[in-house]
Amino acid sequence: MKTQFAFSPRTIFLLHLTLLLTSPSPSRCTDLIDQTCKMTPFYDLCESSLRSGAQIAATDMKALATIMANVVLGNTTDTLNYIEGLIKQSRDPDMEHALANCAELYIPVVKYNIPQAIEALGKGEYGFANYAISDAAKEADACEKGFSGSMESPLTERNKLVRNLCDVAVAILKLASKGG
Repeated sequence: MKTQFAFSPRTIFLLHLTLLLTSPSPSRCTDLIDQTCKMTPFYDLCESSLRSGAQIAATDMKALATIMANVVLGNTTDTLNYIEGLIKQSRDPDMEHALANCAELYIPVVKYNIPQAIEALGKGEYGFANYAISDAAKEADACEKGFSGSMESPLTERNKLVRNLCDVAVAILKLASKGG
């Protein structure tokens, strides 16, 4: 036996209205991003990063933290790939050694730290996510310090960007952990 449902026009209208009012609007998302980024150390970087990653509906701080962690993962992965390319091109043993050291620092960040931070975020474990992302920033700093003497780092801008993205992510994580 087939059951049929009949809805009055009024019921359909109320259902549509409810869906419209409870679904996140682009302006609500924009306001949340703007308000959040004002509480981070790098407003412009935060704003551009969250907007580039806002394919998912950013309805709360946890969603913004997840977007930012994914931006960090994408950037650290790109940096590791860049380092590996530089190693292949290097003819200077000292430069090759410093780049290999950087690769050794970035590999666990890309393979473990940030993916585990994203997983922890999904479980609401903000403390662990904060720790893992903060560690990624420290690894970028350690990479930069590996270039000494007259050897100029070819990664300065990339390491600085990773550091700044991590600082933004940590600021958002702190807001999320407070229920922001």
